[in-house]
Amino acid sequence: MHYDVVIIGAGMSGLAAGIRLAYYDKRVCIVEKHYAYGGLNSYYKIDGREFDVGLHAVTNYVKPGARGAPLTKLLRQLRISHEELALREQSFCEIRFPSHRLRFTNDVAVLTDEVSRAFPDQVDAFRRLIEDIRAYDDTQLDPPHQSTRAVLAEYLSDPQLIDMVLCPVMYYGCAGEHDMDFLQFVIMFKALYLEGFARPRDGVRHIIKTLVKKYRSCGGSLRMRCGVEKIEVAGSRATGVTLDTRETLTADAVLSSIGAVETLGICPGAFDTTGPIEPGIVSFVESIVVLDRLPQSFGHESTITFFNDAARFTYARPDEPVDVRSGVLCCPSNYSGHGDMEEGLFRVTWLANSDKWEGLDDAAYASLKEACKERLWDEVERSLPGFRDHVLYTDMFTPRTIRRFTGRLHGAVYGTPHKFRDGRTGLDNLFLCGTDQGYLGIIGAMLSGITMANMHVLSRE
Repeated sequence: MHYDVVIIGAGMSGLAAGIRLAYYDKRVCIVEKHYAYGGLNSYYKIDGREFDVGLHAVTNYVKPGARGAPLTKLLRQLRISHEELALREQSFCEIRFPSHRLRFTNDVAVLTDEVSRAFPDQVDAFRRLIEDIRAYDDTQLDPPHQSTRAVLAEYLSDPQLIDMVLCPVMYYGCAGEHDMDFLQFVIMFKALYLEGFARPRDGVRHIIKTLVKKYRSCGGSLRMRCGVEKIEVAGSRATGVTLDTRETLTADAVLSSIGAVETLGICPGAFDTTGPIEPGIVSFVESIVVLDRLPQSFGHESTITFFNDAARFTYARPDEPVDVRSGVLCCPSNYSGHGDMEEGLFRVTWLANSDKWEGLDDAAYASLKEACKERLWDEVERSLPGFRDHVLYTDMFTPRTIRRFTGRLHGAVYGTPHKFRDGRTGLDNLFLCGTDQGYLGIIGAMLSGITMANMHVLSRE
């Protein structure tokens, strides 16, 4: 079977690229090795309950009609209305460190006021930082690398404030350790602080179902449980893909959303780089807990709390299976319009060492999960004292879970630290979209798929 474009992976970027191309009468086939759509942002059902995978928030939220915002551009390109996504805004988020707390909402003025309260000698510099970030061109495809910590130090003299600004940004979009590229920081700063957080009441499945329905209505082909064993190559071009069913699909172009290292694994020689592609090593453990009451009953009102209990914030793969010094606590019922949920739910995320979770037999793996759960829950008690007596159900995913269901080496959610912003590989018609192209988050992933489809397929006509 021949297609104009074959897309590897039915995640957010793959589905968005497929919709965009199908609108222009391209024959498109998305192939996905798993039974579920969504990739890194999927959902599953167990014991009668549905859980999101990875979704704490849809970032880049703006209200309907906001001009020039990523969400507005995305909806226009996909021909989806704001109302179709049914997004509900956060109440407020909190950055909690030992000596300071900063609250922020979808109005950056709240964060500015908080900085003025907690760091009065830093607020003028913080305002200058915001204005410079607003003016920064984050559409650049190949800017020179800049250390974010070095740039922030040019504005802010208090290392604690720098750590607090970085904590949410790094947890929600940093592929490397300790520091990040300034362009990536700008993209995430705008997404989190200048725009904001929202969530559909039904979670990520609502967004996925909307995308799949739209894609199929445009005539796109979707092949589930079809893994790609090899990208076929002739000369400097990809000719198609061979599936694990031994079927070959030929195509004029191939978009891969599975990651740079993972793409290289099924297409040796695909990338023309000066050295090997460095795989990401930053991964996470997440504990999901269902309660018989809402978190508000424990006095916890924050939608998302980014916490750090150490003197300084460290974002790196820990030596131990998990690093309990910092993490993210998300309470979905604290979004507006979610407060009448019948059960309470919270999700807590910590940095993890993937090597400690791989290679274990089932008994050792289960034992490690149980031991980590006890350590993690001790930390949760600070925010929801007494919650243990009200637990109805728990689940946990680890780097091993991420690797198993997404194919990401080391369970690296954010992929390789080196991003391929123009999506190009060493082949003329093989392109990356998604995480390793460089746009992160649900909105970012969809924009990545749209941008690569526009740039490398539709613009060539």
